[in-house]
Amino acid sequence: MEYRTFGKLDWKPSALGFGAMRLPTIGGDEGKIDEAKARRMIRYAIDQGVNYVDTAYPYHQGTSEPFVGRALRDGYRERTRLATKLPCWRVQTAADFDRFLNEQLERLYTDYVDFYLLHGLNARTWPKVRDLGVLGWADRAVADGRIRYLGFSFHDRYQVFQEIVDAAELWTFCQIQYNLMDVEYQAGTKGLEYAARRGLAVVIMEPLRGGLLTQNVPPPVQRIWDDAPRQRTPADWALQWVWNHPEVSVVLSGMSTMEQVEQNIVSASRSGVGTLTAEELDLIARVRVQYLELSRIPCTDCRYCLPCPNGVNIPAIFEVYNDAKIYGDIQRAKLNYRWLEEGERADQCVACDECLEKCPQQIEIPEWLAKANDLLAPQKAK
Repeated sequence: MEYRTFGKLDWKPSALGFGAMRLPTIGGDEGKIDEAKARRMIRYAIDQGVNYVDTAYPYHQGTSEPFVGRALRDGYRERTRLATKLPCWRVQTAADFDRFLNEQLERLYTDYVDFYLLHGLNARTWPKVRDLGVLGWADRAVADGRIRYLGFSFHDRYQVFQEIVDAAELWTFCQIQYNLMDVEYQAGTKGLEYAARRGLAVVIMEPLRGGLLTQNVPPPVQRIWDDAPRQRTPADWALQWVWNHPEVSVVLSGMSTMEQVEQNIVSASRSGVGTLTAEELDLIARVRVQYLELSRIPCTDCRYCLPCPNGVNIPAIFEVYNDAKIYGDIQRAKLNYRWLEEGERADQCVACDECLEKCPQQIEIPEWLAKANDLLAPQKAK
């Protein structure tokens, strides 16, 4: 196992972290983890040198934390650092901070959490928990030993990310979505580098874009991989690209099978900063271009179309729609679409055409919103 740096801490994290959100299940029920298989996976990973385990309050319909707590018995808790997250969207009052943390400690069968994250911060949840005093509360939780280090995970635009990073000296680390396709998405490369300059460790989630970069690889993309002088799997290419960045502290993988664990550990064992050649980086850039050429809607996320007078989040909808077409995973796209506020969805468009004169790409926005709604919106019962 290769080990990296973790911001300003005098501790070396394994290059690969174990994400406990896509564990094997029984009968396809997300709330029923196959504990025998999952326990073997997580303990094998730790035996091979993985020392960062990540879970969260809602994973596997609330069953991930209790499972992780049980899996880390028999001495495994002492061999790893444990991370979990406050469900910020469920917080209503300041009293909820203690309520959730204390419940999580019970679920995890532990007295403390090494790394505690404010989960999924964005332009809505951050002001809410900030104004309820979450930073002062977290400072006290660190002082009383229930939390060792505070961080946050993030899903929004770079400007929001920078605001959050700059808001507190208490942050030790952050967690962002980053992969070979998401260099300008959410925090992106700019956010990765900014956080590292501020001394934060950066934990990476979705390095394979939820598996989309490894499943149903489009033939034009596969041909580029096949032409590479050095043959790797798409997963190994994607992981090595992330590990190539010196700012990256840990790369999380939500593994569902022992085979994935074994493959990712082998990949991590040959990872490192600057290990990819200029030729290999160019190859990956060609893959990114080829994926982007599969997009149906030529939206550049310039956001000139916003604000929509009816509240429609046009760029976000187009991104989800394009992902559905690029990667062929309609069910995942529908799930991502449901994360949008109801008032931001495509069915709120009344075809007022105000956006048409603002779009520099001359996209037929109302027409594409209708197509997105047909593909992504939940079907209403007749």
